[in-house]
Amino acid sequence: MALKRVRVDDQTNQRRAEYLADALPWINEFSGKTFVVKYGGSAMEDMDLCKQVVADILLMKLVGIRVVLVHGGGKAISRLMSELDLKVAFKDGLRVTDDAAMRAVQMALVGEVNQMLVSQFNAYGDYAVSITGADGRTLEAVPISSDLGRVGAVSHVNTKLIETVLNEGYIPVIAGVGWAPSGAYNINADLAASEIAIALKADKLIYLSDVDGLYRDFNDKDSLLSSLTLDEARELIESGELESGMIPKVRSSADALEAGVDRVHFLNGTYPHSILLEVFTTSGIGTMFKQNER
Repeated sequence: MALKRVRVDDQTNQRRAEYLADALPWINEFSGKTFVVKYGGSAMEDMDLCKQVVADILLMKLVGIRVVLVHGGGKAISRLMSELDLKVAFKDGLRVTDDAAMRAVQMALVGEVNQMLVSQFNAYGDYAVSITGADGRTLEAVPISSDLGRVGAVSHVNTKLIETVLNEGYIPVIAGVGWAPSGAYNINADLAASEIAIALKADKLIYLSDVDGLYRDFNDKDSLLSSLTLDEARELIESGELESGMIPKVRSSADALEAGVDRVHFLNGTYPHSILLEVFTTSGIGTMFKQNER
């Protein structure tokens, strides 16, 4: 059978081949490394965008990167709570969660969002496994304060189940519901992703949301910060300049760097292939947190 010849003047195919070739050094560098990706915001609400992000993460897995996906689901939780006529309230960027709200969190986060993401991956084949922080006591939790109700901080990450799933060739898709003897706790997904990255000694922690990165002043689009060191991130937290919703992200990024994670990235998941541009090109986008200059 004769082979079909590709026209040498087909510029589209030529560019695709060049992009693949250009990515080779990064594929070689990152193959076998562990990346923790936190996914949330409206980038997860739009199904077309969600499918694209899932495909990009799957591509990273297929070139040898060990990817752990930790997801939020704030919009789905708030939507369900409104439907159930439950009060939606936040304090310092964290959802106030009484017992009724905790049941809504589990219904939306585990029963809806987690299963949707796993299904998106597995539409391509046998690739993803659903995990909550309660499975295998993966995320052991302690309450943060009585004012927040069943909102927990991660006291310990048991990595055994995550490592087992990774070693079997799957992507763990983790919902931020923590385990404690007194029951389930709502774990902020940003903080959960940071603690998981630290416990796994991950090489990268990547936050995918619906903003371009970290702004010094969110209302000033020219104030986007392209990179910060650990010390600069700590100074920014203490300055009181941050929007309340960004505080958990920046704090968790600083904690991850301090514990040895090499790089933390804030990316806009609504931008086409943002995660691939950040990982496999020299230019990069968004905000990168890095270790202090020596």
